[in-house]
Amino acid sequence: MNIRITKAFDFEAAHALDGYDGKCQDIHGHSYHLEATYLGSPKTDKTISDCGMVVDFGDIKRIIKTEILTLFDHRLILRRDTRFKDLKAINERIRFVDYQPTCENMLIEIVEILKQQEPKGTKLIKGFLRETANSYAEWHAEDNKTRKKNE
Repeated sequence: MNIRITKAFDFEAAHALDGYDGKCQDIHGHSYHLEATYLGSPKTDKTISDCGMVVDFGDIKRIIKTEILTLFDHRLILRRDTRFKDLKAINERIRFVDYQPTCENMLIEIVEILKQQEPKGTKLIKGFLRETANSYAEWHAEDNKTRKKNE
């Protein structure tokens, strides 16, 4: 029987959407909320310590902390061609990316990283990134299945 498990995280980050015609074109920050949902079957081997678990939540926590939060938490995330690139000389927490750092694009990067780090016996099936109290992006594996050529 398959079970979905989710681990949630919060982090702070700032960004600017260069070229955007609105308030978000300038540097501003958010309190982000990230959720990663995995699908798998609980282990049934009674001789192992994680019997009954799809995956130890601590394993997911380790992956998120080392692979995601180091890139995003308390960072100023800017497009590589930003007009703010001179800030790098006075701020070591700037991270330059090759995409417009929208909530959607940040989630795409996060999902791509997490898919490469899936715990054994699991599949990442949902990514969720909340930027504000009422604005968020979601990624679902089922929405991104590759269709066969003749379909």
